[in-house]
Amino acid sequence: MSRTFTPCQTAERSIQKKYRRELWGPFVAACKRYELIQSGDRIAVCISGGKDSMLLAKLMQMLRRISDVPFELHFLVMDPGYAPANRQRIQDNAALLGIPIEILESNIFAVSERMDERKPCYLCAKMRRGWLYHHAQAMGCNKIALGHHFSDVIETTLMGMLYGGQIQAMRPKLHSNHFPGMELIRPLYCVHEEDIISWKRYNHLEFLQCACSFTEHCASGESDSKRAEMKQLIRTLKAGCPQLEKNIFNAIHDVNVDTLVGFSYHGTEKNFLSMFTEEGKQQKSNKP
Repeated sequence: MSRTFTPCQTAERSIQKKYRRELWGPFVAACKRYELIQSGDRIAVCISGGKDSMLLAKLMQMLRRISDVPFELHFLVMDPGYAPANRQRIQDNAALLGIPIEILESNIFAVSERMDERKPCYLCAKMRRGWLYHHAQAMGCNKIALGHHFSDVIETTLMGMLYGGQIQAMRPKLHSNHFPGMELIRPLYCVHEEDIISWKRYNHLEFLQCACSFTEHCASGESDSKRAEMKQLIRTLKAGCPQLEKNIFNAIHDVNVDTLVGFSYHGTEKNFLSMFTEEGKQQKSNKP
């Protein structure tokens, strides 16, 4: 007699079995490789209602059950001004996946759109990050976990080069500059977005994309964004180089600083001319 599984059990089983190589393995590998979780951590898993943060919450919950390292989790949802239907969808998905969320109110959507009607997304993201740090710290947490994944890392690196004029990557963990003792971690750092989408579809799950009033007026939540351009560029280039994303990912782990014309470290600017001079002096001092 076949056993009937709940939607929550089915989602978990798909992570453990069908998507073990694509989701569970890379998630655990990132936590270990980058030392994202330590004994005694109290982590606020920040849930926006999208596919990435909901999967992150499920993975963190599953890891806590089996981990030899004791840590605590709080599943934090900030309502920045969702329409009632969008907020209800978050609650329904959390209940379906067995995630005990805590919802806190804010008016960030309204404030960010009022302050910058043309491009409120950057301001909104910055305000949400600060709000999450503040409330997570007040709850006794020492870390917040966000759902940025492998594809975000690659796209951010390319955007920085092509539109920002700098080589700038996305680290798997950061110290907060404004909230002492707090860290940001990215446990999905090695998980590909296409695999998250595949898991979502396999389990017939429908998550939020961006539910603010600004993007509701757009034909598509990403249609005009630079990130959408990066996604298309990567798809085009991968046709001729299937290893493209892996190569970019490996590149930000193995930067040869000796070949750079300039770089900054902790706010200190370095230029190759000064380094060139220092190298020349060093060679002369070593000359027999």
